[in-house]
Amino acid sequence: MSDIAIMTDSNCGIMPGCEPCPDIHIIPMPVLIDGETFYEGKSITADSFYRQLASDAAVSTSLPSPGDVMDMWTSLLRDYREVVYIPMSSGLSTSCASALALASDGDFGGRVHVVDNHRISVTQTQSVLDACALAEEGKTGRQIKEQLEREALDASIYIAVDTLKYLKRGGRITPAAAAVGTVLNLKPVLTIQGDKLDAFAKVRGMKAAFRTMCKAVKKDIDTRFSHLKDEGVLKLGMAETAMSEEEFLSWWEKYQEFFPDMEIVHYPLTMSIGCHTGAGALGVGVFRVHRP
Repeated sequence: MSDIAIMTDSNCGIMPGCEPCPDIHIIPMPVLIDGETFYEGKSITADSFYRQLASDAAVSTSLPSPGDVMDMWTSLLRDYREVVYIPMSSGLSTSCASALALASDGDFGGRVHVVDNHRISVTQTQSVLDACALAEEGKTGRQIKEQLEREALDASIYIAVDTLKYLKRGGRITPAAAAVGTVLNLKPVLTIQGDKLDAFAKVRGMKAAFRTMCKAVKKDIDTRFSHLKDEGVLKLGMAETAMSEEEFLSWWEKYQEFFPDMEIVHYPLTMSIGCHTGAGALGVGVFRVHRP
């Protein structure tokens, strides 16, 4: 066991109890459904979440309570010398800012290192795995935090949305735009470049949306990340919401055909993103990976 615990939230796509390494610890994200609080991966499954979302229940996500975060830090510090905490991107939530304030408390100062990593989903997962590798190499908590923050923006995510219903519900598009888009079978492609979920393109049909995302990833590899490609430190990711295994494997194979020489990893899109996309969304991305 390392002297450093790596803690993150379930927005990375790893659920509590499914940690790939004993030094990784997951705090579940709260989900509010018709006023009742559930916890991602513990008291609510993805299937149940998307059924409730489709039934027009009042669904939203929240932040881990400060008490729950501090309780987990306190518990981990009984067994570890330091904790590196990697919450979801500060640009998508106030969770990171809240944790930074809590970590300045005297009980945690110098022992809990909150990483403002600007990531979510598969890119956040990679940061967690990188942190584990750096801890095994003997890096301190502060050194791990500093390296992850230096490399935070070496990542891109693109998400194709199958339905406009939830973007309309969240106020991200107008009802009129949603109605026209539905008639024309328009599929929005969204992007996460560190701080925000932004519109990227609108195309007709999921096949066109997928091609658009693949071309965007290739452009990122050939331009922004060309130096990382030359160093051999890039990896691809895929994620989805409530998609059948057969359908997802079909997209996976197409992604492999587009990038035959690159490694691809998969984690499901989290409920925090699923609230805005609904079922059937597909995400792809490219990001730096730590190589010893």
